[in-house]
Amino acid sequence: MHNGPDANFPVGKLAILLAVLQDHEWRKSVEQELTAGGYRFTIGRVGAMDMMKVIAAIETAAKNNHIIDSESYREVHAVYHAIIEALQGVGRGEVQFGNILRTVGLTFSIVRGKFAGAVQHEGDWVAVAVYGTIGAPKKGFEHETIGFGFNHI
Repeated sequence: MHNGPDANFPVGKLAILLAVLQDHEWRKSVEQELTAGGYRFTIGRVGAMDMMKVIAAIETAAKNNHIIDSESYREVHAVYHAIIEALQGVGRGEVQFGNILRTVGLTFSIVRGKFAGAVQHEGDWVAVAVYGTIGAPKKGFEHETIGFGFNHI
């Protein structure tokens, strides 16, 4: 029987695994762990040269899949900051794509739940993980990238 978040596989690690394993059979195991732990989660894909389109796609997925309450500024704001933090990892510190001739093709995961650790924390946390490619807008000129953001709600 599962009793909530596992300190060995906390919300952030599970979010990263979910994004990276999007097309692998192990993804089912990650989803089972998330479900057993009482987490809310979703996975999606976005490709764009415009950073605002990437942000909008991830935020919309969080709202449409009831990861966050779209009427709660606090929840929308929390996921926005997790998205920005994840995109800083993708862009190696730069949160701009098209205006410097870069495009991204990303799988993203959003996971919400309790933070597992030595200290008991109030409320939920949201993790955003993005994995995919970044590069010049020409096939074959991209490389792998990953980003991760984590924020309290």
